Amino acid sequence: MSSYLLSRRALLSLSASLGLTALARGASADPGSAVPATARASRSTSRVTRVSSDARGVTLMMELEHAPFPAPGSWHRDSTVLVFVPHHHRPAPGGAIQLVVHFHGHNSTVERATVAHQLREQLFDSKQNAILVVPELAALAADSSAGKLEAPGAFSRMLDDVLATLETREARAALGSSAPGVRSTPGRVCVSAHSGGYHAAACVVRSGGVKIHEVYLFDALYADTEVFRDWVIAGRGKPMSSRHKLVSYFTAGTTEANTRRLFAELEQAGVTVARETVEGTLSREVITHAEAVSIRTQLTHGTVTSELNSLRDCLYASALRRRLRTSWFDTKQGARPLDRRRR
Repeated sequence: MSSYLLSRRALLSLSASLGLTALARGASADPGSAVPATARASRSTSRVTRVSSDARGVTLMMELEHAPFPAPGSWHRDSTVLVFVPHHHRPAPGGAIQLVVHFHGHNSTVERATVAHQLREQLFDSKQNAILVVPELAALAADSSAGKLEAPGAFSRMLDDVLATLETREARAALGSSAPGVRSTPGRVCVSAHSGGYHAAACVVRSGGVKIHEVYLFDALYADTEVFRDWVIAGRGKPMSSRHKLVSYFTAGTTEANTRRLFAELEQAGVTVARETVEGTLSREVITHAEAVSIRTQLTHGTVTSELNSLRDCLYASALRRRLRTSWFDTKQGARPLDRRRR
């Protein structure tokens, strides 16, 4: 190899350095010191490319400057980020916007994963006052790289970019009363990952520049277990509003071995752990209050996220602030009922 060619590690290091330069110019990882969204939008190349609406909410397809790709050292070029805002969403006082960010797995795309795993439908059904964000990772490839998200603070810049783009005239016209307020900042953030999306989830947990409140892994714990372990332990014993909660659904094989080992380490560290070896036996109260939940699912790898409304139930049991009442908690004790997703 020519001495003029940089290694992938060197390119990622350069990317991190450039990210920190951008941070110094004002795209702060600290939401409280962020540049006003309208000002950021005026300097950005980010834009809304398509808008659609249905009975559940508004879906906006965006091309974002701070999307995971393109990134130095990678041939992936797609800067697509899907954003879904349910009709019941209302901005909270103070401008903090709750976000559910999902990372898709191998050989998929933003749109394929969103449809296949019923991500919009599950967020809507949970009645949570949150916005769904699904960034394109390695499209249609067996690749877990996270692009720019591997650089410190990059996740903060991406979310900042999402909220700034939601302030554009086109987005606000489509969203109406469900639009975020002016100069919104990320509030409570939940991260979801299926399969190969685990590495992007680990990157944002480790150095994304935004406080992550909860992580849901859907047959996704293939590696980076120490990142999730250290993150959960750092939030152990704290109130629900500030703890770090992990839910790991797993099938047989690598994800089962890694989940069992990780949860043994968490329990030894004093984390409140709940294990479910037969799906549906834990109560809704237990999975809500545990700091780490492992669930041995009966489903296949491709259906674990949606077939039994797994993402919806994680959101029901989350520490997100809700504004709509739900009957999900009417039965807190005993084995929780499982219901299959209606297509």
